[in-house]
Amino acid sequence: MNRVVITGMGTINPAGKNVDEFYNNLLEGKNCLSKLVKGTFENCKINFAGEINDFSYDDVLTKKEFKRMDLFTAYALIATDEAIKHSKLDLNNIDKDRFSVVLGTGIGGFTTMETQFSRSFAKGSNKISPLFIPMTISNMAAGNVSMKYGANGSCKTLVTACASSNSAIGEAFRNIKHGYSDIFITGGTEASITPASIAGFQNLTALSTSTDINKASIPFDKERGGFVMGEGAGILILESYDHAIKRGAKIYAEITGYGSTCDANHITSPLESGEMASKSMSDALKESNASIDDVTYINAHGTGTYYNDIAETKAIKHLFKDKAKNINISSTKSMTGHLLGAAGAIEAIATVKALENDIAFPTINYNVKDDNCDLNYTPNKSVKVPMKYALSNSLGFGGHNEMLCFKKYVD
Repeated sequence: MNRVVITGMGTINPAGKNVDEFYNNLLEGKNCLSKLVKGTFENCKINFAGEINDFSYDDVLTKKEFKRMDLFTAYALIATDEAIKHSKLDLNNIDKDRFSVVLGTGIGGFTTMETQFSRSFAKGSNKISPLFIPMTISNMAAGNVSMKYGANGSCKTLVTACASSNSAIGEAFRNIKHGYSDIFITGGTEASITPASIAGFQNLTALSTSTDINKASIPFDKERGGFVMGEGAGILILESYDHAIKRGAKIYAEITGYGSTCDANHITSPLESGEMASKSMSDALKESNASIDDVTYINAHGTGTYYNDIAETKAIKHLFKDKAKNINISSTKSMTGHLLGAAGAIEAIATVKALENDIAFPTINYNVKDDNCDLNYTPNKSVKVPMKYALSNSLGFGGHNEMLCFKKYVD
């Protein structure tokens, strides 16, 4: 079996247009939400989102290329460009047949869907763009990434709602571990802040309607009222340890375990007991040959929805028992909003940076304790915590529980 390591990372998200900016804003506990602009509609009750504005794609895409793809694909390409550069991969000196891509997305080309449907209704179906289908379908982010970088190995897209990125990273990890590929571009991307998407989640009563930006995304706080929509992408370069060492790559962390279970319970609500989410974490630790004593940090799914936060708290307590209160837990969604299918990707990057620097990021704007959520959520300020193993949790509509275990790399 191959050891699997992270040798590059890239992101564009509400908290940063690159990994360094992202890390610094998390470290400072900065609220990176903003007034909702892209998703407003008549009778909209939603006030804030994690939108990305004023970003540049010139170093990665031409204007023509940008116009011929949905925003979720563009985000993936921008983040991949940074990750490839960060990894210092020499693309002319690798086996392209063992160079693969797997990305996660919850929805795919939602912006294009909405724009083109509106055009069809207003002007007739003959006005639909001939590029409507290739711009919309969910696999096109992975397809465009593989084409740009010549990755001739496996190329896939996984969809497990808000757990999609962790599913993708887990798939890449197992593929390299069992010897099918040497290198993977993996992670997730999402661009779903549109009027229809916001309306759908609003009518599902899943989104925060707070008029105070500092009370909009408040995971685990008693006064939480839903999540805040975000957008963006996170990309990690995974390699076999031997391949990375042979080319002299800098290693940022190891990925050592992956757990995947399903609640088989409800289309939107997590299993109240948290039992299957707990099993997913347990499975990730078992594959890592790690014990519950080895974990000092968990990047929680922590959406700020009422039932999710309680169920995830129960899941952690079910697995770690009396040790649960000794673990620093944080929801970085308090700063970024919830990137749906891309959430796990940027949170995997956050977890790697936490391990690298022995820093537990804060859950910001946490003020009112909920008796049902009674663990250490690292309120409001980053803290130094010695780390060896860390978990990154993702849960998704449909009952998906996708958990990743990372290990600090020691040369």
